[in-house]
Amino acid sequence: MLEPMSVAAVAGVLGAVWSGMANEAGKWTWQSAGALVRRIAGREVVAPRNPEELDVVARAVYEGLRRNPQLVGVWAEFAGRVRAPGLVGRPCLPPSIRSFTDRRDAMKRLDEEARRNADGRPRVALLYGPEGMGITTLAKHWGVRAAARFPDGQIYVDLRGGTGTVLDARWVLGEVLRQLGLPGEEVPPSFVGRQELFRRYAADRRLLVILDHAWSAAQVEPVIGSAPGVFTIVGARRRLTGLDALSIQVKPLTYRDSERLLAALVDRSAIAAARATMPALLARCAGSPYAIKAVVPRLSVSAREAPTVTPEADPVRAAAEDSYRLLAPGAARLYRLAALCDLPALDAVGAAQTAAIQQTEAGRWLEELADAMLLERLGDGHYRYREGVRAHAEAAAAREDGIVACSAAMNRTVQGYLLLALSAARAALPESWRIPELPAGVVAVPYSDRGEALDSLATEAGNLVRVAVLADEFGDGDTVVRLGRALWPLQLKAGHHDVLLPALRIAVRVADERFPRTREAGALHAQLAHTLTELRLWDEAECQALAAARDERAAGHLRGHASAVEFLGLLRLREWRCREAYDCFEESYGIYGGIGPEDEGARDLPRALALLERHRGRALRGLQRREEARERLERALVFFRETDEAYNTARILTDLAETWLDGEEFAEALPLIDEAIEALTPEKAEYHLAYLRVLRERCGVRLV
Repeated sequence: MLEPMSVAAVAGVLGAVWSGMANEAGKWTWQSAGALVRRIAGREVVAPRNPEELDVVARAVYEGLRRNPQLVGVWAEFAGRVRAPGLVGRPCLPPSIRSFTDRRDAMKRLDEEARRNADGRPRVALLYGPEGMGITTLAKHWGVRAAARFPDGQIYVDLRGGTGTVLDARWVLGEVLRQLGLPGEEVPPSFVGRQELFRRYAADRRLLVILDHAWSAAQVEPVIGSAPGVFTIVGARRRLTGLDALSIQVKPLTYRDSERLLAALVDRSAIAAARATMPALLARCAGSPYAIKAVVPRLSVSAREAPTVTPEADPVRAAAEDSYRLLAPGAARLYRLAALCDLPALDAVGAAQTAAIQQTEAGRWLEELADAMLLERLGDGHYRYREGVRAHAEAAAAREDGIVACSAAMNRTVQGYLLLALSAARAALPESWRIPELPAGVVAVPYSDRGEALDSLATEAGNLVRVAVLADEFGDGDTVVRLGRALWPLQLKAGHHDVLLPALRIAVRVADERFPRTREAGALHAQLAHTLTELRLWDEAECQALAAARDERAAGHLRGHASAVEFLGLLRLREWRCREAYDCFEESYGIYGGIGPEDEGARDLPRALALLERHRGRALRGLQRREEARERLERALVFFRETDEAYNTARILTDLAETWLDGEEFAEALPLIDEAIEALTPEKAEYHLAYLRVLRERCGVRLV
């Protein structure tokens, strides 16, 4: 019976569970795996944190199965329920542009690299050159033309991202997996998990991966593997030190090709009318496709209306200057001021705040700037500056508006996004004590319901991270801390941990410097601990949880202190350290006991204690003390049934059902599973429902 078992097979099952922890159902499976590993090994086994530790745990399970052959069937049944995350998408690039011109040599070299024999060396090409030379267009055009070579998909990832910070390899891998069809809730939280999943998927597939606007080799190397069917194109402004790739420099267009590109963009009459000024215009463009395209709106301007040409060595900034001088005064002012904060995704609401104008006016000016190619359209009413254009706008603001007006505009931007974040956070999670109040007399941004508020936070997540960076640079510690605390609903309900991590780190540092040993510092340490846990950075998460407990205790905040200790217990559960987890929950219970009937938090105490009962039950289950676990869980269930909280009721019903299933008592588990399914169906909690259906199938098979 043991022949099919091996350390590698066990490691494969544990690895699939390890990679699938991103959603609620995956976390339940992980805890069930911990309980089963303890049962098979006959002792507590700490959860693995990396592939090496996973192999150690797999060997402990294998040896336990050899000692106890009667448990092989139990393990085989568990393994049969485990499914690796599914990748079902076939991403495609958007159509190329009609005006693509020249680049014959670069296209030929890309063809050669793509056709090169696979000999263990990855197929990788680096396209590099100055901004505005058309690297993105070249990569996409080649990819569309060669689409038949990559029937399993063509992926494009913009490494500029949306936070104003350099995106790391973990984010890049996550975006690649999402484009391959993996739902965000199933993307493995850890870097290693993402890398392993992508490499397994890519091993026997033919894929094109374009990684554009790369800053360093470290950003892209983890996505590059030895799979023979994968071709990776990296776009960058310069050669990337340490990147083993075919390097192709993207040079300026020749004068003749510049003429061809311009002719493809406008009709012959416009060309004829501008014939006298054409040589000077094209010389100023210096072979930059972007600058040539930016010339088009100016061809209709008469010589009398044309602005005075100023000397500019960089063709992108030269094009920006020429277009800028034709703008209406309102559009020109918005162009200058909106560039100052370097927001990754600008919309009419933020632009109106920055320039102190009406939202409708801001929307009109943004469209004019996009038509002039001074902004890039991102879709859904959002825009972004090209780097060289933003630098031009910033310099123009310093020259024409002055430091006082620039500082005022940046302050309006920061305070506007702070108000948005606080308003949305309070509307998304009104019952939470963790979210700061709005300042006295300030009117909140209205939201129709929790979902709209949470969507607003998610949409603006990149801008909020950027604003936190700016507030820190300004020395505005209060704004940094309040903004960091307003991110809690987004962390709790929608994840976005990769995106939010930089802002949370900044907020914790500022809180420790400016507000040490306070409730604010404690709350932020707890938030950071939560995100680090979800990203499976458990050692650092433990340090942050301990710091949260320290600060809340020093501040005399019993509710915050108890919550921090409780969170430490939840981290221990995630690590399969069930004895320590239970001790944390007991300590938390004692701290909650110090809250009197008139004290802060007294109204929320019954619910907090009911949640704690659930956690104690889960820890007891992990310790194989199933009868005690059921007693705790049933007490918690009574409270949540009485308060009509469908989601928490269903979670506890699931815990109870699994505790019965641990003892193979299927008849007792089945009605609990059915009740949980009925409670969750209106909530549309699809991942939890899918997990419950798997449990139900398990009961159904046994009851037949």
